[in-house]
Amino acid sequence: MSCPSAEVLRARAYLSRVAEPPSPALIALVDALGPVEAADRVRAADVPDLVAGETAARRTIDRSEADLAAAHAVGARLLVPEDPAWPHSALAACTLSGVATLAPPVALWVRGPRSAHELSDRAVAVVGARAATGYGTHLAGEFGAGLAAAGTTVVSGAAIGIDGAAHRGALAADGPTVAVLACGVDRAYPAGHATLLQRIAATGLVVSEYPPGSVPARHRFLVRNRLIAALGGGTVVVEAALRSGAQRTAIDTETLGRLVMAVPGPVTSGPSAGCHQLIRDGALLVTSVDDVLEAVGRLGVDLAPEPETAVRRTDGLGKAAALVHDALPAQGARDTRWLARESGVPPDAIRAALTELERRGLAQSRDGLWLLRAGGGVGG
Repeated sequence: MSCPSAEVLRARAYLSRVAEPPSPALIALVDALGPVEAADRVRAADVPDLVAGETAARRTIDRSEADLAAAHAVGARLLVPEDPAWPHSALAACTLSGVATLAPPVALWVRGPRSAHELSDRAVAVVGARAATGYGTHLAGEFGAGLAAAGTTVVSGAAIGIDGAAHRGALAADGPTVAVLACGVDRAYPAGHATLLQRIAATGLVVSEYPPGSVPARHRFLVRNRLIAALGGGTVVVEAALRSGAQRTAIDTETLGRLVMAVPGPVTSGPSAGCHQLIRDGALLVTSVDDVLEAVGRLGVDLAPEPETAVRRTDGLGKAAALVHDALPAQGARDTRWLARESGVPPDAIRAALTELERRGLAQSRDGLWLLRAGGGVGG
């Protein structure tokens, strides 16, 4: 695929401003006619009623040249489906879902040196509450760092709280991260994350479907969540209230056919109530980066290690030996007949059981009588 022409870039720049996303009817028109002819038809109001409904209010506003120049001024560019760096595989889910509110973007404004196609090839979204607890921000940072260290792109929304912690974790591990904004890529929102966004743009990508100068709005945060869900191969919700943007991202993730994962928290924690609801509804409970990588990583490669468990000296004992071990006194040695009665092991099997216990250092003999060896007691 060759680089897009200037004509295509201007057409898609115009279309990205003329309709408020998501715009499924406009996307269908562009797919049918191509961006240049579709843009001409929109300008002339020569479009089907559904497309007119999406474009009539702004069709006379053509700031394509100015928007491209404004993007260039801040080191950003317009990424279009005709570009090899377009994340076709990731965004194909938006089209295949058949859900109008999940329609793919007409174009993406991006700031940063990386390819969206490459970054989305192995990516996980990490999202959660703005009003996060210390527990939540710590875990989000750990997930971000661990995923990035494993070569997985961390996708989030650059919001205060969980999002910011996940981005910072990825950056601390010198790994890739993508921030999806609900405003123009030339704006720092929230303002307190201006430095964070600069760091992301320096090594990863800052992404928006809204042209330069676009201001954040409540509905735009909800709309952009579908892109966070699409660009990640799955979504980890670290903390979320019962009604929240993170919950919306989880719903979009499931609708797109991706895996929803949730981190449990204290049952008394309001910020974890949404995670607990997601788990009840079928989300995968995850408590570590290894859990996430095993769930969404490469088959046969990203496997979580078996959890470490305490090793007991009695592990692996045969049934008879285990019963005799439980019957052995810690003090006051006993004969084999007494042990047979206490353990319920037949007398002819007692000797073999005691031999096994003695070999493993769990029993000792004194003048033909038996007792526990020191350190080999119950639970040892």
